[in-house]
Amino acid sequence: MTFEIRREIALPAGPDEVWRAIATREGQAGWFMTFEDAPDDSPGDVVEDPPRRLEQRFGTQAIEYLVEATSGGSTVLRFVHSGIREEDWGDEWETMTGLGWDLYLFTLAEYLRHFPGRPAVYAEIDAPPGRSVWPNVLAALDDPREGDLVATPVGRGVVDIRTGTHLGVRTDSALVRFHERSLIGMGLAVGHHEVGSVDRQDLVATWSSWLEAVARS
Repeated sequence: MTFEIRREIALPAGPDEVWRAIATREGQAGWFMTFEDAPDDSPGDVVEDPPRRLEQRFGTQAIEYLVEATSGGSTVLRFVHSGIREEDWGDEWETMTGLGWDLYLFTLAEYLRHFPGRPAVYAEIDAPPGRSVWPNVLAALDDPREGDLVATPVGRGVVDIRTGTHLGVRTDSALVRFHERSLIGMGLAVGHHEVGSVDRQDLVATWSSWLEAVARS
């Protein structure tokens, strides 16, 4: 079945800085993900027209970014994720994928606003399988609202976004995102975008230990 997800967002940076964030590995690690650990998911055909247009194809799907300069040194990004998905999935797939992109694009704006030009390291950590730990995670963070300060295993930070399926925390050197994915049959994951000096495996170990403890609580 075909699908198309469209988004448009104003970004607090010029086209060249937006291009670095969407088109380079160290930039993507600041808000999205990197593909060095998942070569099967790496982009196949890539079309680049810097800093205006980037298209990446993944099998039967494509992601397109259109970058347009606006007044005051800012940029409008128009985003399209389209292609073919498996027929086994219902509307929940597009709903969750759209919500996921909403979070990623919000994180892109936060990365450009708070950590402009800084190369990042990305780590993704899954919660223990077979358990619904979303309520436990919220409880461990004292059920915070946007703007609240919270303590995490990687330091204190402010909650910059909270929805029914996502929670984001910004520390002095990182953007941390909790993804609740039970609607599509997947467990909770933590995405950690670190702009400080850090070992990726240390991040994985720290979050894995925390999620294990939270799952048992």
